[in-house]
Amino acid sequence: MTELQISPDACISQNIYISGMDEGCGKSVIVLGMMEMLSGHAGVVGFFRPVIQGGEQKDDLIRLITDRYPIDQPYEALYGCEDEQARQLLAEEQYDELLKIILGKYRRLKDQCDHVLCVGSDNHYGDFIFEFEFNADVANNLGCLIMPIMNAGNRDNGEILDSLANLKHMLHEHGCSLLATVINSVPVPQLDSLKNSLNHAPDFPVYVIPLESSLEKPSIGNIAAALGAKIFSGDGNSMNREVYQYKVAAMLVPDFLEYVQDGDLIITPGDRADIILASLMAYHSKNYPQIAGLLLTGHQQIAPQVQELISGLGDMPFAVLGVDTDTFNTVIRISQVRAHLDSKNERKIAKALGLVERNIDMVELKQRLCTQNSTKLTPLMFEYDLIQRAKAKKQHIVLPEGEDERILHAVEILLLRDVVKITLLGNEQTIRQKIQSMALKMDGVNIINPLNSDLRPLFAETYYQARKHKNLVYATAYDLMADVSYFGTLMVHLGYADGMVSGAIHSTQHTIRPAFEIIKTKPGVTIVSSVFFMCLADRVLVYGDCAVNPNPDARQLADIALSAADTAQMFNITPRIAMLSYSTGDSGKGEAVEKVKEAVKYAKALRPDLKLEGPIQYDAAVDVDVAKTKLPGSEVAGQATVFIFPDLNTGNNTYKAVQRSSGAIAIGPILQGLNKPVNDLSRGCTVTDIVNTVIITAIQAQESK
Repeated sequence: MTELQISPDACISQNIYISGMDEGCGKSVIVLGMMEMLSGHAGVVGFFRPVIQGGEQKDDLIRLITDRYPIDQPYEALYGCEDEQARQLLAEEQYDELLKIILGKYRRLKDQCDHVLCVGSDNHYGDFIFEFEFNADVANNLGCLIMPIMNAGNRDNGEILDSLANLKHMLHEHGCSLLATVINSVPVPQLDSLKNSLNHAPDFPVYVIPLESSLEKPSIGNIAAALGAKIFSGDGNSMNREVYQYKVAAMLVPDFLEYVQDGDLIITPGDRADIILASLMAYHSKNYPQIAGLLLTGHQQIAPQVQELISGLGDMPFAVLGVDTDTFNTVIRISQVRAHLDSKNERKIAKALGLVERNIDMVELKQRLCTQNSTKLTPLMFEYDLIQRAKAKKQHIVLPEGEDERILHAVEILLLRDVVKITLLGNEQTIRQKIQSMALKMDGVNIINPLNSDLRPLFAETYYQARKHKNLVYATAYDLMADVSYFGTLMVHLGYADGMVSGAIHSTQHTIRPAFEIIKTKPGVTIVSSVFFMCLADRVLVYGDCAVNPNPDARQLADIALSAADTAQMFNITPRIAMLSYSTGDSGKGEAVEKVKEAVKYAKALRPDLKLEGPIQYDAAVDVDVAKTKLPGSEVAGQATVFIFPDLNTGNNTYKAVQRSSGAIAIGPILQGLNKPVNDLSRGCTVTDIVNTVIITAIQAQESK
């Protein structure tokens, strides 16, 4: 065992996601051990399953945990959705929607707990490869460390090691953050040689748990519940007995007695008084094994005389069950019953906990939970966080292009999710007709036509006063207020709205020129710039400037970097800034490299608190192995989150190349540096792009107040 020492109340900073790799892997035993460990060290502990089997019966694992541990949340809060809903969403190709439902319920539970233990879905889809991929996706989107459970089964050590290597590959392929792997139910003869063959490396710890046959055997209680059996007799102890095998007694008593073994469940028709009495006598005889119980089939009642005889003997030493089905069908049903832990079976629970605690180094595991900080941020996590932040303090966003159908679809989504307040600009009759013809639900949307708005004279006067030094006359200002971009910008400037999003049908210049003229830049900022949020599979990066400034000079490049750092911080992305060039460090020369070097000096002088590196090539900024060679010891190289491109040509082409080649979601451009938020859409934007940009604008508006 490791010599690591941590205090009993040491922090546990990560949540665990336990996922079974095989059918009947025994994950409930591991779940119980992890829950016991967390309950002693993690404050308020929650329990969560992404998908459960629907129906009247509660999920077995949720019932076990809530019966044994002080879980205060209602049953419905402890799972994402039922399997029927999951199947329906998958059939409709709404996989992301399924993940969003699970993430939403998990986050609500997590907010009430110090720590949450998650247990992956069971094999609902008949495909273990898909099941692993699904659980890996869920674990990543919940931000959990994954703990896969393998079952040794009937495999020899070579096959187990092959399966382990395959698991390691799949974990890497799916970008999972690993807590530890458990190989369960290893036959004792294989145990030592398997442990000797394993490399318990820091990045891939493996624990081996020996086979404990009693834990894999169903109890009398398990069988009674699965068959819906009547219980003629049986107390807590007799119902908790494990059934090691079952015997059908359809023979004469002497032959029957030849086959009786310890832990047998004897199955016989209810009218076989001879077998019933023989079973009872055999139990009390020191010359015969002790059976686990008796199951009577065929809707047969025990003969009254036999019942009277038995009742005179006092308490029955084993459970007697009854079912209506015949012996043949009863045997088939029993063969399908699997063992599961019951909170009332203290003996079995104690055995399970002892097995786990003897074979998993809990001190080492807690140390990993304290020190292995996951920086994973998936697009779904990012989107969920954005929506929750926007809803917490709703802002009012104006959309000048109210007659565009994409805008209307996006507004419906935003209003249905109650994320923001919306004002649309345009011809009210045209917009209302489109809303009706598209069958959209948009209760509460505000529509203003700038041409006849009562606000037009006020806005014209405000613009005239701000621009009269440029020889602007009031009549021109009044005419300009008929333009939706100018009208929307004045709404933001004068506080009638908190932010503006445009550009679905207007050019970038048409969208942002009024903001430059009226809203202007923040104090100390010399240039308005833009960033894209690049949502990759397991992280979100910030790219700037990819939309506004064609060829910024060194000081402007420094300002873009500092604004991008603030934007990243605003959206909970830790800024580690890479100032990009075609060379790294001092390896290259040339005018472009010198500009980046000078920009780095400006930026560091203005913000010495930031982690900033440059000049640096993209591969050295994003790849840990390349960084070790090209720029060893850097706090940014290999782990950059903010990428500043030297010019618009490089930035625009790079973001589009990454977006198209990797399948990344690009959100933006997001303008930065203005006193109040105005954001530009691409004319090829989708409804999702509009929704995301409005939400980001709302959060910028929250931060600007």
